[in-house]
Amino acid sequence: MFMVSLNSCVEIRAFVEWIVPSRGLRRLKSKQKTTKQINMSTITSKSDTEIKNDVLSELKYEPRVKVTDIGVLVKDGTVTLNGFATSYGEKWDAVKAVKRIAGVKAIADDIEVKFPDTLRRDDGDIATAAANLIAWSTTIPKEGVQVTVSQGRITLEGQVEWWYQKAAAEDGVRYLTGVNGVSNRITIKPRVTPTKIEEAIQAAFERRAVLDAKKIEVETSSGKVTLTGTVRNYAEWDEAEQVAWAAPGVSSVHNELTVDSAWY
Repeated sequence: MFMVSLNSCVEIRAFVEWIVPSRGLRRLKSKQKTTKQINMSTITSKSDTEIKNDVLSELKYEPRVKVTDIGVLVKDGTVTLNGFATSYGEKWDAVKAVKRIAGVKAIADDIEVKFPDTLRRDDGDIATAAANLIAWSTTIPKEGVQVTVSQGRITLEGQVEWWYQKAAAEDGVRYLTGVNGVSNRITIKPRVTPTKIEEAIQAAFERRAVLDAKKIEVETSSGKVTLTGTVRNYAEWDEAEQVAWAAPGVSSVHNELTVDSAWY
């Protein structure tokens, strides 16, 4: 026969009252955690109206863009920008702002550049300004880039060793007064022998907080890189391409990533 004292009964009851709520609390926390994980992974899609409102808010938030001069149309996730900008740099910044919006599937840039009379420049002045900018730059090899200007549109040609040098040339001339477009035809010829490019790019993807490396596939062949897979928005699309270009030995990048916010 099993016998317990009154004090033992009290202690056992106290133990039971303590352990049962604790288990219940653990079950509650587990349920809350599961619910939180489900909510985070719930697939949601934005309506065209929601995308348009987000685009307008982002354009208004971007200080380099005058949102009152730009119109926005959205159909099936495709954003069309129209209206006008007072510089090519402003036009480019408007498109870049739209790329940051989740749910945007494609962008049609119909913004027209209209210069005030005070910002008009002839091709000779623009060419001189562009040449001086490249000459004074610490990132652009002066002997590697040639500038041609026709009707306000700059064409960059030549050969450099790194993608960032090509990008720096375009970034610099984009904001010059009187420019209404830029064609970047600079080619890249690395001096570094391409080795383990795929591993280097994948490792860089994994370090980036804004990219999901598991959803991006990298294929390489003799310095040529091809990206496939899925990203959430065009900002990530651009980021992935820039990361790929930064790898030593890369001579070209084919960005075949698909923008799809549904998996987010």
